[in-house]
Amino acid sequence: MSRIYLTFLFILNLTSLWAQKTAPFADSLRIVYHIPEISYAVVDSKSILEIAALGKHSVALPDTATLNDRFHIGSNTKAMTAFIIARYVENGKLKWNTKYFDLFPEWKEKSKPEYASITLQDLLSHQAGIQPFQGDGDPQIPDYKGTNQEKRKQFGQFVLTQESVTLDEKTPFVYSNAGYTLATLMLEKVTGKSWEQLVQKVFNEDLKLNVEFSWPENQKQKDTWGHSFVNGKLIPVPSTVDFHLDYTEPAGDLNIKLNDYIRFIQLNLEGLNGQNNYLTAKTYSFIHRGIENYSLGWYNIYENGKELSTHSGTVGTYYTLVQIDRIKGIAYVIFTNSFNQDTQQGVRLLMRKMKENYGS
Repeated sequence: MSRIYLTFLFILNLTSLWAQKTAPFADSLRIVYHIPEISYAVVDSKSILEIAALGKHSVALPDTATLNDRFHIGSNTKAMTAFIIARYVENGKLKWNTKYFDLFPEWKEKSKPEYASITLQDLLSHQAGIQPFQGDGDPQIPDYKGTNQEKRKQFGQFVLTQESVTLDEKTPFVYSNAGYTLATLMLEKVTGKSWEQLVQKVFNEDLKLNVEFSWPENQKQKDTWGHSFVNGKLIPVPSTVDFHLDYTEPAGDLNIKLNDYIRFIQLNLEGLNGQNNYLTAKTYSFIHRGIENYSLGWYNIYENGKELSTHSGTVGTYYTLVQIDRIKGIAYVIFTNSFNQDTQQGVRLLMRKMKENYGS
């Protein structure tokens, strides 16, 4: 047996042992915090350092977790919408400083004057003063009719008639799902395509990432069930439940398999390492580092000598958390199919352990 082969086996076994170091801990958290399924990964720009799928699709089913399972990623959709927009900025269809009313001048008269100068960049970084539209305390939204694109357009007109949120030193940005709808309307205007068509073009046709809309299909095939939390119990939610995000789909309504999401994250890691791919390295740097506090689809964090891009996502039935260590060039991804305080605590502890294991 050659020395090279023995060395390969040693490295393979060492890698396997390292992976097992996290998996038992992750599964114990899953059990203690009553999370039906946890899928997680640690990756760099070229490889998967660790990956696992633990648990089962639903508290009411015997189906076991697999790496082919799909998860709704909630607000981690924002980074993907910003990514699409970045592609068309690079193509010259838009600029980051394009003003909203340069594309929709006919809307300006009925809109609040505070929004007169808002730009694409302002909307994607939550610095346009747009109301949050996160479900609690929102203005009453009319029941719009038409295609998704037509309804988003009507909703966008409505949003711009609402009072703006004041930004200052203590509140440098106000997180807004509606802001991403407005940014998407700008993209739809210059491309002549809907957000849904652009998701299909960029992620499914160009990048082969197999992205889908809304909740994963769990009626026609075995897949994850999201779980709501009612009267202290996790309740599995079928994909046939009538669910929509009140016209803010570009802010939070995609589902994807872990392996495909990893490929999206690795594109970002490559870009942050200075490599051009689907976008240029310069664009990736701007997406992640270009704006303080919240850049384009990512919270931008500097603390204790660390430099992180991070985001979480939920619509109340799934919970995802992603962190990119931009200095070490390592990313951590956690997908779950439930959401409550227990889920959040379990995910926080798992993220901490993964980062400890890999030196972040």
